[in-house]
Amino acid sequence: MGLKDEENKAEGSSEEPKGQGLSRKNSHSSICPTDDDDEEEEEDKKLDLGPMIALKEQLEKDKDDESLRRWKEQLLGSVDLEEVGETPDPVVKILTLTLRSPEREDMVLTIPENGRPTSKGPWFILKEGAKYSLVFTFRVTNNIVSGLRYSNTIWKTGIKVYSRKEMLGTFSPQAEPYNHVMFEETAPSGFLVRGSYSVKSKFVDDDNKCYLENNYNFDIRKNWV
Repeated sequence: MGLKDEENKAEGSSEEPKGQGLSRKNSHSSICPTDDDDEEEEEDKKLDLGPMIALKEQLEKDKDDESLRRWKEQLLGSVDLEEVGETPDPVVKILTLTLRSPEREDMVLTIPENGRPTSKGPWFILKEGAKYSLVFTFRVTNNIVSGLRYSNTIWKTGIKVYSRKEMLGTFSPQAEPYNHVMFEETAPSGFLVRGSYSVKSKFVDDDNKCYLENNYNFDIRKNWV
């Protein structure tokens, strides 16, 4: 989640009104254009790597070859065998979203399995001008998930105002959940940016398998609530 002020583009002015911009620290994430998702284009470029093989089968194969076994252990890293299944598909469950800001205590939000919070109002309130970062907690079981990435699109009054994608990485099955901390951002401020926003975020892997589509609303207000 993050916002990029588009008010100045609409007005066609070369000057940015005071307090309306969005600043953030440099990170490894990439900002994608505010066009519709280019998943179809990515599918065309994806290499055919052949059928997936269950991780347990990979570990059992050639287990009598000591050098090959050590090579696999080095390649796979710290795989928890208790979390490895018989099927080739990885299982990724996104557990919580934490809103972290130096101005307040961490706000931990449990993500429903269907990705849709049941609250009728905003899922959370973001104070204008506040520095914040998002922390996703997730668990990986059954097999290695390759190229897990996060995409996020935000609308205000039906107009798309922000869209980006971020690579989270490749993760092995383990009992303990992973925590991924997004880069720190600064919420925009000013009268024009206050109000309600709708969000659609996704977690997909290199095979474009979607593990969660998270849809919710949040508000930007003058103060934390």
